[in-house]
Amino acid sequence: MKHEIIEKNVGLLGVLVAIVISVGGLVEIIPLTVSSETTQPAPGVKPYTALQLEGRDIYLREGCYTCHSQMIRPLRGETERYGHYSLPGESVYDHPFQFGSKRTGPDLARVGGKYSDEWQRLHLINPRDLVPESNMPGFPWLVKHTVDSSLTPRKMQALRTVGVPYSDAEIATASADVEGKTEMDALIAYLQGLGTASQTWK
Repeated sequence: MKHEIIEKNVGLLGVLVAIVISVGGLVEIIPLTVSSETTQPAPGVKPYTALQLEGRDIYLREGCYTCHSQMIRPLRGETERYGHYSLPGESVYDHPFQFGSKRTGPDLARVGGKYSDEWQRLHLINPRDLVPESNMPGFPWLVKHTVDSSLTPRKMQALRTVGVPYSDAEIATASADVEGKTEMDALIAYLQGLGTASQTWK
């Protein structure tokens, strides 16, 4: 009869449901915050270079994540198409992470080094020149705009406050590292680094 009391009292039922959901959430979340697999970088994973960092920001600005995920699931169909499944330690320096769930275009978690820089450049300018059936838009303006090098050190300092281990020397040379580089150069540098750092699965 106790269950009838709970079922007939909407307020009590709501409180008990909230407690159950909270406990279940904590059981799922707390282990992830202390596990070294999710909090420590996988072997070989390093923070983005200054140019790659600028490229990642362009990737976000242009909304690439709305069509491309960066998380290969441990399913045979995915690993055969894209490569080894994604490891938590590969994304510890991503703020925000780019896992995503939308795949209008292919997953990019292992795209680094798959194509040449020139292929990437032509594809980003007009995808249909290389992939006739592509519905991806072109980004030709990236060739015309240069990276604002004055902002790069500040971005790296901000990331250092959330745990990305940039050294003082890396921050000091950041502006020079991206000076005169186009946004296209930066985005290609970012794409060419995806999935190439970790040695765990190679």
